[in-house]
Amino acid sequence: MTRILITRPMPARVLAEAESQFEVEVRDDNAPLKPGQMRGALALYDGILPTLGDMFSAEVFADAEGSRCRILANFGVGYNHIDVAAARAAGIAVTNTPGAVTDATADIALTLILMSARRAGEGERMLRAGRWTGWNPTQMLGSHVTGKTVGIVGMGRIGQAIARRCHFGFGMEVLYYNRSEKAIDIPARQVASLTALAGQVDFLVAAVPGGPETQGIVGPEVLAAMKPAAHLVNIARGDVVDEAALIDALREGRIAGAGLDVYAREPEVPEVLRKMEAVTLLPHLGTAALEVREAMGLMAVENLRAFFAGDELPNPVN
Repeated sequence: MTRILITRPMPARVLAEAESQFEVEVRDDNAPLKPGQMRGALALYDGILPTLGDMFSAEVFADAEGSRCRILANFGVGYNHIDVAAARAAGIAVTNTPGAVTDATADIALTLILMSARRAGEGERMLRAGRWTGWNPTQMLGSHVTGKTVGIVGMGRIGQAIARRCHFGFGMEVLYYNRSEKAIDIPARQVASLTALAGQVDFLVAAVPGGPETQGIVGPEVLAAMKPAAHLVNIARGDVVDEAALIDALREGRIAGAGLDVYAREPEVPEVLRKMEAVTLLPHLGTAALEVREAMGLMAVENLRAFFAGDELPNPVN
């Protein structure tokens, strides 16, 4: 029977579906696979269901040609932790789970916009610490969201879902930066450069895929272009934002705040960020809803089923 390794604990419904079709081994450890474990898995299993943090680099695939493993069915839409070209050279297919994560991730973007603008994290910390002395007209004044301008960096599925929420839910003007023009079903204006976008918006939201092309694209120049009252939100990948440059901008008061769900070296979060009141920090909650994680897992299992049945892959990574 086809042997599959699932690299992290999964919702019961996902495990049941996988076990109905394959001989399954599930790691009971939430830590990412180490390089030696990945090499061993490529030799021992017909397919692997990996996820964020399992760094299948070119070095891991160096001796994998002719290995037993023929497919990596990634749990997640982002796959910058997998060297797809090296996998392909070793004869290993790679799939992902697009679509399942779109709405949940867009919801977290709006959560961070609202929390950062309205100083929600700061207010909760004040209340829990017993420092709230009651309502007054000038307490905890933040920024209004309704009617403001949002700039979205990356207008793929998630970027468009964020744009719809901003437009329909809050009457926001939507601007965006994208490598190509997009046909979008709401009023939205494309801006020619990321720096130009940053200078025109009240909220700048990073929603691009991870990878070498987007690493550090929200850097010193982009942050310097932002308005002093503007907020940065990142629900993409942590290294899309230059963390050191962001810390400087926040420390010097050059932007009003930031909302972050992802970090450059997860789970490490710089101590200076953790101590800043003007920053809302979430522990990578983008897809953290049971229904969503089930849908992601079932999609990954379906990719495995299709591959071993010889059917067309539903979600191949090209």
